[in-house]
Amino acid sequence: MTITEDARPGRRDRKKRQTRDALVDAALRLVAERGLDHVTVEEISEAADVSTRTFFNYFSSKDEALVADQAGDSARVLAVLATVPPEVPALEAVRRALTSLLDEMQADAALWFLRMRVVAQNPVLLPRLVASGAETERAITEALAARTGVEPDHGYPALVTAVTGAAFRVAMVRWAGSAGSLPLADLVDEAFAGVAAGLPDPRSAA
Repeated sequence: MTITEDARPGRRDRKKRQTRDALVDAALRLVAERGLDHVTVEEISEAADVSTRTFFNYFSSKDEALVADQAGDSARVLAVLATVPPEVPALEAVRRALTSLLDEMQADAALWFLRMRVVAQNPVLLPRLVASGAETERAITEALAARTGVEPDHGYPALVTAVTGAAFRVAMVRWAGSAGSLPLADLVDEAFAGVAAGLPDPRSAA
């Protein structure tokens, strides 16, 4: 196989990612401007300069494009989690796994803030977002159960997953609230450190 032939899948994957990103960006921008009920798949496709058929190669509906299927991010977090040495405590292991996303999210801050605003303005999107999050949490819980040597229905991995998910969401809300002036990685570190310390009352430090 030549170098050129070997490189083709990489180029093809990048092109697919660019098309997907363009559709997500167009969907979020149009819905933010016009409202969810006043934007069609055809308009999203036209704004992204692709056909409607191409749109449906990536998403089943405009709602899915708006919340941007998180399967890719979930798979990446799980892959990194699997590489964290087994002696690292579960809480820190999840924190290290999330690091794989933070730089990318910081670089795409404007898009993330727009997505958060669109979801807040259109609560009908929440069930899809919750369902996607639940699937991710299930996968992380199973990975943590295997990591700690307990059954998936044991309370510990589920609790770690829930607590770290909440810590990450709080960091994201604070990040958006600061309009990106506070680095996301710092906010995530602060949230996880608070959890690791047992959430001491702020008055005790004073």
